[in-house]
Amino acid sequence: MTESFLMSNKRASRKWEALSALSRAKSSGFWRCGDYRLNYRKNPLIMGILNVTPDSFSDGGLFFEKNKAIDHALRLEDEGADLIDIGGESTRPGSSSVSLEEESQRVLPVIQALSKKIRIPLSIDTRKAEVARRAIASGVSIINDVSGLREDPEMLSVASHGKTGLVIMHSKGSPKTMQQAPRYRNVIKEICDFLATQLGRASDAKISRNRIAIDPGIGFGKTLRHNLAIIQQLNRFTDLGLPVMLGPSRKSFIGQLLNISPGESLEGTAATVVIALFQGARILRVHDVGFMKRVVRVAEGIRRGRVSQA
Repeated sequence: MTESFLMSNKRASRKWEALSALSRAKSSGFWRCGDYRLNYRKNPLIMGILNVTPDSFSDGGLFFEKNKAIDHALRLEDEGADLIDIGGESTRPGSSSVSLEEESQRVLPVIQALSKKIRIPLSIDTRKAEVARRAIASGVSIINDVSGLREDPEMLSVASHGKTGLVIMHSKGSPKTMQQAPRYRNVIKEICDFLATQLGRASDAKISRNRIAIDPGIGFGKTLRHNLAIIQQLNRFTDLGLPVMLGPSRKSFIGQLLNISPGESLEGTAATVVIALFQGARILRVHDVGFMKRVVRVAEGIRRGRVSQA
């Protein structure tokens, strides 16, 4: 390990500690996403998943056709979704990237139609800055970049010039290679250091902190042991005073624990959601919105000792 790497790692750790101290004092409890102010303190936010892809991990092809995708998004809203995350490129382990034009052709017609019909904010799940730019012009209020601003150097500029919300997620490698024996010396510390560095870049780009959510990225370059450690220590990530997002829905670690397929992981997802809430998560990215909305309401009632007004 080189001296320069050690120095960089120490700087990231110091930055995390400084940001944490500052954020505890300044957190507003609202996530600003375009024209929306989402109160994640009052109630956890449920982000419904809409994959407009033929090859996503658990629902590839189900909503690939435009009208089916639109109908499903409206159904998620009726079931209680607070926001909907639309993706046109699978990021399942082993998947390959699609072209800019292919991804755009998948998501933009759906976004354009939904922006006229839906009352909740739309998010674009993309690693491409140009897709994000086009999606914002079509009505999207949030950028969800699973690469955490790593893959496309223009993504930071797109986020800084708009008023959209921004999710910065940790991942290791690309979807095609990320599950090929990922290794960490200390998974929690390395994720914290990465997020601190990327938050510093966002700050330098004049992206206000109340527009940012963070996601430790379970399943993205992590083994079963890593994923369990992240969920067990999720409260470490709340130190920044930013909303912490978690996407446990139908993830392979649940299948590993229960020896089941992704389509059978409803109970495992629910268990993970409850634990995540008690550990400080405030945005839950899920497929089964109606079911998880009820799970969250009961869990929050227990956690707070009162009924939430969901």
